[in-house]
Amino acid sequence: MTLVAAHGRPGAGKSTLTGMIADAITELGRPVGIVKLGAPLYELQEEVYRAAGVTPPRPGQQDGALLNALGQHLRRINPAALTDRFARTVAERVHDRPDLVILCDDMRPADTAALRALGAVFVQVWAPDDVRLTRKAGRGDLAQGSDDHPTEGDIADFDHRVENTASLEALRERARHLVHEVLR
Repeated sequence: MTLVAAHGRPGAGKSTLTGMIADAITELGRPVGIVKLGAPLYELQEEVYRAAGVTPPRPGQQDGALLNALGQHLRRINPAALTDRFARTVAERVHDRPDLVILCDDMRPADTAALRALGAVFVQVWAPDDVRLTRKAGRGDLAQGSDDHPTEGDIADFDHRVENTASLEALRERARHLVHEVLR
């Protein structure tokens, strides 16, 4: 099993790059799956909206402020709540497909040790603040999370760094190159 985990500041392009990596892996004929470390947070976000008597966000739509708070409190209650479930999900997915390449696009600083223990390859996705903040503002979040929230910090530990400063085609080419580096 190969596990690739992307991290970076909000709006850097983690999900975009991860989707391109998935496409490049598929082009090579390898099976790939995306596992969200924050899946429990997205489930809780839906329940909070229901409890508030409001229609839950559509899939992929985020209330960043709420997700920041939920992540912080879940980790306070049980520091391994997210990473233990992630590890179980990964194990289930690769049980019958040991050649599966698992991608994670929502890793946070608190997850570093647990994902390293799973053998993850870390990819830092970076974009300049002006570009990143423009992307973040344009993605349709219900509420933006705080860039300086503890769950959004930088991670100094990485195996590969992708600077997302050019066109989507340049990013797609970088994803293809990265796949060849990681899967050799």
